[in-house]
Parts: sequence; structure tokens; C-alpha cells
Amino acid sequence: MKLLPRTARFALMATLDVALHARGRPVSSKQLAARHDLPPRRLETVLQALVRAGILKSVRGPAGGYALARERRRLSVGEIVRVALRAEEEAPDVAPPLLSAVLEPIIAEAEESALRQLDDVTLDDLHARAVTLGFGERADASGDFEI
Repeated sequence: MKLLPRTARFALMATLDVALHARGRPVSSKQLAARHDLPPRRLETVLQALVRAGILKSVRGPAGGYALARERRRLSVGEIVRVALRAEEEAPDVAPPLLSAVLEPIIAEAEESALRQLDDVTLDDLHARAVTLGFGERADASGDFEI
């Protein structure tokens, strides 16, 4: 069973990809989409939600793209997931009464518990794991980003 919807998974993957590849220059959404074989339009929606939340920043121009808006160690996985969940909630969803009255409160409680655990994991933790597994470039030990 997957507790995180696809949008949240895309948000985490996109943010981690930017952390891995934006060494002094922004990562374009086209590069990001191509690297992960994703439709650019779907990814762009997630990226814009992350920009509005102050997780990523958008750099305009021919060499533009996306960069981290804060240091990796100051971005929690829980925060990124919450942004994606809010973006997904913007689409209206009509649930049957049995689902909304009985099941959704229990599911919401489990999700909140999982999000509290994800708050303890930072983007820097994910970055270190990704680098150890051979993804991206090695970064300095401080987890700093370049603006």
C-alpha cells in the first residue's frame, strides 16, 4: 500500500533532483522531466507549488530553471509532502458519505502520524543517501546550496 500520492512522490523526487544537480546553476524543468521520463506539464504544476511554498525558487531566462530556496538541512520531507498534498487538494473531490465519515478520519490520522515522522527527515538526509547510492554529484559537508 502506498500512503503518499504520486504528486507527493513527484514533489520529493523533483526537490531531491534539484538538490543533486543544481550545483551553481538552476535545473530546467525539461532536464528534470527528461531525467525521470515524466511529462513536463505534470511536473511543472508540482514545481510551481514548491516555488509558492518557498521550497524552490524559479530563475527566469534562457539559463533559468529551479534552485533550492533554502539550505537542504532546513527543508524537511514532511514540509515538501504537505505542499504537494495541498496542491492535490485544490482539485475538488466529492467522496461518498461512508468514505468521508468513517474511513477518511482514520486515514487522515495515519497520514498525520506519518508526516510527523517525515518532519524528522531533511532534504540533506535524502541527498546524502542519494549520493551514497551514486546519484548526482558529491556536495560539501555543510549541505549548503549556491544562489
